[in-house]
Amino acid sequence: MPVHRPNPLRPRRVFLAGLLLAALTLALAAPADAATTPARGSAHMGMGVLAHDGQHGTPAPTAVTQTEGVDVSGYQGNVAWSTLWSSGVRWAYTKATEGTYYTNPSFAQQYNGSYDVGMIRGAYHFATPDTTSGATQANYFVDHGGGWSRDGKTLPGVLDIEWNPYGAACYGKSQSAMVSWISDFLNTYRSRTGRDAVIYTATSWWTDCTGNYGGFAASSPLWIARYASDPGTLPAGWGYYTMWQYTSSGPTVGDHDKFNGALDRVQALANG
Repeated sequence: MPVHRPNPLRPRRVFLAGLLLAALTLALAAPADAATTPARGSAHMGMGVLAHDGQHGTPAPTAVTQTEGVDVSGYQGNVAWSTLWSSGVRWAYTKATEGTYYTNPSFAQQYNGSYDVGMIRGAYHFATPDTTSGATQANYFVDHGGGWSRDGKTLPGVLDIEWNPYGAACYGKSQSAMVSWISDFLNTYRSRTGRDAVIYTATSWWTDCTGNYGGFAASSPLWIARYASDPGTLPAGWGYYTMWQYTSSGPTVGDHDKFNGALDRVQALANG
């Protein structure tokens, strides 16, 4: 009796099966967070604070006078500035740029809107040290809304330097290379505007990625990020903070901040 054996797989079927197996292997080997990496340009001030430092309460009552502020970026769209003014907010920062590839499409409404209701306002730049040099990004920032004028209502620009939302936390740079990049940005910003830029950062990031470098404290005001009842330990060199981002879940606009002083101190920073 003849024995019936199954036909061998055709070469095309073998090839397709191999492709499917290879695709499945690549998918399983891909980083777990690859699908959650945000789109370039979407970063904003404090984006990594909750994930890396967490949240530990809200500011405790203090006898020291502080002035409420907010920071905003493109994802918030048009901001209800009159509502914020009525709630006691007196200063604001708006994201202007990121790297050398992004400008905030809502910048005009946010930057001018805060000014129009009476706030003292400024602009910030989200740094991406892995894409272009500090000088290149400082020039891009100044050319796209990050300048300064002595009108009494415009604050100096801010270098937002924090965790990389698109990859390695320190942007693939050594601590010394990061310090050099920041210095390049700050020096260029000063030469373009005549003002020292504010540095926004978190102590844990600064310690990990700059080696807790203290050399910028003499000239650049510190804006510290910490969602807790107090600002905690500050980076090396700074004996006090100028601004403190204390929450990402405030009313009207989530990112709320405190200026370390009364309104006249905010005005003094604006006037240089």
